[in-house]
Amino acid sequence: MGELVKDVTTHMSTLVRSEIELAKLEVTSSVKQGATGAVFFAAAGVIGAFSLFFFFFMLGEILAIWLPRWASFTIVFALMVVLAAAFAFLGLRKVKKVRKPEKTIASLEQTAQTLKSAATHSGPAAV
Repeated sequence: MGELVKDVTTHMSTLVRSEIELAKLEVTSSVKQGATGAVFFAAAGVIGAFSLFFFFFMLGEILAIWLPRWASFTIVFALMVVLAAAFAFLGLRKVKKVRKPEKTIASLEQTAQTLKSAATHSGPAAV
């Protein structure tokens, strides 16, 4: 009986370590994709902040009524807004690709089912 308990403990320990390793692998992959998406969002934020500067500068030039000058700042502003939108789109696309660790979840559910069925089959006589 003691040997059986020792075997079960050893196998459980190995199983738990394997589950943790699988979770690490899956989460690492998802974190990398999430980090790439975050970089794109950061780029969109920086470009958006600079775009606001040009927008307000453009408004100042419009008030001065120098058409060629504000027209050029309008073009720069529009270009930066398009770039910010492109980076935001790329960031969103990368973040949507982040997945939950499905293999780990399935494996843990299977382990839980196995333990439940083993507990019900062994009954009170095994204790």
